[in-house]
Amino acid sequence: MIDKIDAWHKTKTGYTVFAVLELIVANVFFSFAIDSGNLFDYLFAVLFFVGSLQNAYQLARSFKRVH
Repeated sequence: MIDKIDAWHKTKTGYTVFAVLELIVANVFFSFAIDSGNLFDYLFAVLFFVGSLQNAYQLARSFKRVH
């Protein structure tokens, strides 16, 4: 099951879906962080935002690889 998800994640659709989902989760954690002031919420927001950027970068690279 994990292998199937990993293989799907490495497709253009997978990169797009994961980037959008991670951006949404980062936004939620950032909202929690602003309301509560909890540093862990800020940490999770940054981690998910960086993950979203990584997926966006991999998506851009996947378009570049097509000849």
